[in-house]
Amino acid sequence: MNVLKTILLVSQMLSAIAMIGLILMQHGKGADAGAAFGGGAGSASLFGASGGANLMSRSTAVLATIFLATTLGLAYFGNLRPASSGSVLENLPVSAPASPATPAPAATGAAQIPAQ
Repeated sequence: MNVLKTILLVSQMLSAIAMIGLILMQHGKGADAGAAFGGGAGSASLFGASGGANLMSRSTAVLATIFLATTLGLAYFGNLRPASSGSVLENLPVSAPASPATPAPAATGAAQIPAQ
């Protein structure tokens, strides 16, 4: 069970880091407006005009799905209760809380006057 949790945790971390990198490499929708005013030479990408956006957005969606699946798996396995952990404290009998001791009666009269 611990091996499965470790695998899920490692895959979640790797997918999160890769997803952050992919999101930071993508350009926004408003970035194409700058290309119309003289930035046309720098707007060419490695994958073509729209091929890169499709590849990157699909890769981001796949990584987000992996991240969600690993998160759900970690939540499921994290909430499982073991049948017995072997602790000595599990076998102790449950007792009622002890009743408070009866208070001493309050001193009255001459007992309240301090001695000289």
